[in-house]
Amino acid sequence: MKKTAVLLMIIAVLSKVSGFLRDITLSFFYGATSTSDAYIISITITSVLFNLIISGISTAYIPMFKQIEHEKGHQSASIFTNNLINIVFLVTTAVILMGFLFSNILVKLFALGFDGETLKTTVLFTRIGLVGIYFTSLTQFFTSYLQLHGKFTIPAMIGFPFNIIIILSIVISSSQSNIMILAIGSVLAAVIQMFFLVPSLSKTNYRYTPILQFTDKNIKKMAGIVFPIMIGISIDQINLMVDKTLASKLVEGGISALTYASRLNDFVQGIFVLSFVTVMFPLISNMAAKKNTEDFKASISEVISSVILIVVPASIGIMILAEPIIRMLFGHGHFDDRAIDMTSHALFFYSIGMIGYGFREILNRTFYSLQDTKTPMYNASLSVVLNIVLSFILSSYMGISGLALATSISALFCSTLLVIKLRKKIGSFGLKGNFITFMKVIFAATVMGIIVYVMNEYVLTGWNALFKMTVVIFTGSVIYFILIILLKVKESKLFLNYLRKIIHL
Repeated sequence: MKKTAVLLMIIAVLSKVSGFLRDITLSFFYGATSTSDAYIISITITSVLFNLIISGISTAYIPMFKQIEHEKGHQSASIFTNNLINIVFLVTTAVILMGFLFSNILVKLFALGFDGETLKTTVLFTRIGLVGIYFTSLTQFFTSYLQLHGKFTIPAMIGFPFNIIIILSIVISSSQSNIMILAIGSVLAAVIQMFFLVPSLSKTNYRYTPILQFTDKNIKKMAGIVFPIMIGISIDQINLMVDKTLASKLVEGGISALTYASRLNDFVQGIFVLSFVTVMFPLISNMAAKKNTEDFKASISEVISSVILIVVPASIGIMILAEPIIRMLFGHGHFDDRAIDMTSHALFFYSIGMIGYGFREILNRTFYSLQDTKTPMYNASLSVVLNIVLSFILSSYMGISGLALATSISALFCSTLLVIKLRKKIGSFGLKGNFITFMKVIFAATVMGIIVYVMNEYVLTGWNALFKMTVVIFTGSVIYFILIILLKVKESKLFLNYLRKIIHL
């Protein structure tokens, strides 16, 4: 599992770099303005509708497929897959039609501060973008199916064609002074992303069949699992909606600043946390289906420690280097000092909760693998209530930064509750070892952070920004890994073994 996760990390790094190039391109040509806000809100709306339809279904699909395959064989699991795809297609059609009819209301829900031309542009962007939900839904299904068949590499690479098309659409729209190309580009990117998976899908001998059986007992069982997940996801989307709405009322460009900061925070999650979770989920679902309790617990503990090892130092490093990172990545073109200041402060406060986001992702998938969807749903409900209350309070004092801090606090609090719930549900699963790892990592990351701060503020003054950042990050990383090796953090052996393999290639 670890070897595959490391490979996925490398792919994720490259994919996220292409994602950053996409965001940098948008910030360069459109800055933090009403146009970028309109574009981001339209993308957010289509993403929310997509998540409501498919994320819960695809999450429940993997353990259901494994259970059907274990009990009735691969053929029955394949029939279930095609039936589910066809049902989702019908549901997606209904959601898209509703989105077309009520797009004005949707935009107002997500950006209460929008009016005039900004509102009209966002509504038009949203209507165009809704078509892409068909293709993103199929992409998500095919990704889960490939992962079930042990194919992780190609699904991990789907961000490349998507980001390339988006970048081209931003550049062309700016050069042609036609912002409609932005929305059309997002749909085209979704189409190409789906077809990118087709060659790998054909190698699994997958065959589509037009079966549609709403009364199938597996569909009924899955519906009982899916609805709590969908409720949990919708609650998370309410979180997002509140943050975007408050940001739209606080300051023009606030949505863009908050989004860019959130994307950088997601960078760490996408590379490290999701790489492990992607590999872990089908494996632990299989263990849960076979009731392999000991290996199940050991796998969870292993993933938690691995995430601690990487996310904690990344969190501390980003907090220290938030402003120079934002300035280096986005401080060009129309992205001015005001936008840099808003975004870097939001990034700092998002980074505080980074370990909370990581734990929540791991623990939610753990509960889903046990076909317990109610616990994550209740936790998500509590999270959104806490986040909304804190967002209103903190944003009134701290502006955009208060929204980011509220999200971090709620993530840390609710991930702690999930740990407690899982401990009660399955018994001991290595928390003592995780805690020891956490304390060692905190010490090593703090020492690293102090050295990084001194180098950035006092030692390397006057250096070229890119070269300076490279030296600072490289030095901090080397110091950190030396410290965790000296402190005998057990997960550091993975890093050493990986280096040895590279040296001997």
